[in-house]
Parts: sequence; structure tokens; C-alpha cells
Amino acid sequence: MKLSKVATVFLATLAIASLSSGALAAGNHAGGHDAGHGESAIGKPGVVAKVTRTITVEMSDSMRYTPSDIQAKKGETIRLLVKNTGKVKHEMSLGSEKYLLAHLEEMKKFPGMEHDEPGKLTLAPGTEGEIIWQFSKAGTVNFACLMPGHYEAGMKGQVKVSAK
Repeated sequence: MKLSKVATVFLATLAIASLSSGALAAGNHAGGHDAGHGESAIGKPGVVAKVTRTITVEMSDSMRYTPSDIQAKKGETIRLLVKNTGKVKHEMSLGSEKYLLAHLEEMKKFPGMEHDEPGKLTLAPGTEGEIIWQFSKAGTVNFACLMPGHYEAGMKGQVKVSAK
């Protein structure tokens, strides 16, 4: 009888732990992925003092970024001044296409997820924010709005980083 009581307590504890981890995943998304922390294939968080230029990017309810194609040079630090000109919440997430598609699936499971990472920005209608990013490697850095339905409607773009 004692063994089954221990097993019951263990299973109850396991169930509570799994429920609480799901609740955490639906909340703030700070620290979740490598794409915004340290240096990665898409670069790293930039230092304000090293910003060489500011690019204003508008997010609209037509599910587009303006501009959607941005040019950068390897090593350049850019301030992306992001404005939500629409009437619904939008976001800008930097990453590789593979990373963004994987994160899109996660956002479908937890649609209320908010981001608090250097390479991500969630904005309410009529607000603005900024991402300061150093594009430390040549290649393409993708960005997208991963709110449910937005990416599928075409809300994505690219930063093409040229070698110096």
C-alpha cells in the first residue's frame, strides 16, 4: 500500500510540474532562444554608442514591413526604429529562416507570447520601439512578424549583409 501511495504522490507532483511549465511558456519569452543572446549566425545585440545609422521600419495591417529589404555591411551596428502603424499588435523578430519557422510553430501554440529579447520586439498599435543590432557576419538575416496569420500573409523581410 505504501508503494502505491508514493507512486500517487510522484505522479501528482509530475502533473503539477508539467502544468506549471506550460503556463510559463505562454508568458514572457525572455531567454528562450539563442538567436537573441550573445553572438549567433545573425549577429549580436548592438551597443548604442556604435550605431552608424538608424533605419525606420513601419509595420502595417496590410501585413507588410516598409522597407522589407534592408542593406547592411558586415560589422555595422544599426538602430531599427520600428513603428506599428496598424490597429493590431505586430512584432519584429530577427533570425534565420529556419529559426523563424520553428518559432512560428511555437507562437501558434502560445499566441499570447510576448518577447523580451534583444532581437525581438512586440508592439501594440500606434507604438514604436527599437532594436539595436550588430550585423557581424555576411549573409542574410531574416525578420518576420510571428503573430498568428501574419507571417503566412507575407509579413517578412530581409537584411542583406555584405562583406565590407
